[in-house]
Amino acid sequence: MESIKEIFKIGHGPSSSHSMGPLFAAERFLKMCGNCTFFKVTLYGSLAATGKGHFTDVTLMKFFKSNGKKVEVIWKPEEYLPLHPNGMLFEGFDDNSNLVKSWQVYSVGGGTIKDGTDFKNPPKSIYPIKNMDGILRWTEKTGKTLWEYVEEVEGEDIWMYLEKVWEKMVEAIKRGLNRQGVLPGELHLQRKAYSYYVKAKNSGTFLKSFGLVASYALAVAEENASSNIVVTAPTCGSSGVLPAVLYFLKKYHGVSKDIILRALATAGLIGNLVKENASISGAEVGCQGEIGTACAMASAAATQILGGTVSQIEYAAEIGMEHHLGLTCDPVGGYVQIPCIERNAFAAGRALQASTFALYSDGKHRISFDEVVITMKETGLSLSKDYKETGKSGLAKHWLDSETKKN
Repeated sequence: MESIKEIFKIGHGPSSSHSMGPLFAAERFLKMCGNCTFFKVTLYGSLAATGKGHFTDVTLMKFFKSNGKKVEVIWKPEEYLPLHPNGMLFEGFDDNSNLVKSWQVYSVGGGTIKDGTDFKNPPKSIYPIKNMDGILRWTEKTGKTLWEYVEEVEGEDIWMYLEKVWEKMVEAIKRGLNRQGVLPGELHLQRKAYSYYVKAKNSGTFLKSFGLVASYALAVAEENASSNIVVTAPTCGSSGVLPAVLYFLKKYHGVSKDIILRALATAGLIGNLVKENASISGAEVGCQGEIGTACAMASAAATQILGGTVSQIEYAAEIGMEHHLGLTCDPVGGYVQIPCIERNAFAAGRALQASTFALYSDGKHRISFDEVVITMKETGLSLSKDYKETGKSGLAKHWLDSETKKN
């Protein structure tokens, strides 16, 4: 497993796989082909199917224009490159239209990009233990907890990075709570975070708690949908879940920053385990890999903050993932808005429920976190590709059918 810095990436939304990943790829290719004057970027499969709604073309054109280069974006949604549903072909040309260099690369989720070499020779793992069962044995042997395992592997420098991550998460919440109006795109979806926040403050205890958590998650998810700065946790589309839970616990339970950062470390470890042993890519395993993972991360973080044992933390993460198994990815119009934004709010609420449930228990349970992660992977791979970010089925299909009938 790589550093948890790869789980928590800071960048512009609305999609870690469709905007952040292609941008990182464009930056890398420009360094390979700096003398080229004209570029073509061909998008394949799922990346092409919902790329317009995810602003893939806008992201690429802005980048190349800012570097004084011309680019043409080509869409091939029916063609798939062999290694991942989100494939791209970059081509660079000279002044005489001669091809100088080409590069096939994939956006595999969470803003991570890989080419053929990366698939054949994955980055060196810095974590010696790559599954939860092994890490639990380590905690039993050493008496330490999950965040201490992260610190032991990553070093004390990880706290400076996580402090920056937390800062950006809080900024996204505060921005989102203060903004109103319509989100960009053809859906004309109204922002809800401010309204939910105001109503929650004037509600009774139970409704207030859920309303506040929901408003924080909506705030981040709406900022993401507006292509503003967010932190992948583990993706842009699921970036509101973990910040909402942590901000709620900080603001209404007086949790210190150090405690928050330790919870972020544990959440990052949970996300890393899913990325290593399954996938966090909606194009590969559906939304269970995004929202399901985000909920597991937030469930674990909340349980740690609220004094849970290591076994209770693992149980909470298992609950958070288990009850999202089979969740499809069917973005309406290809935008990271419906059902994505609401899913952030409900997953944040579910994370607190999972934490409470685990804390009431003694931490013992039949299905392990490792088992539910493998189940998620198998479930995701067996889903039809039409239910994995292509926008061809589910809510996306029925919305399009209804819009067609209206016209």
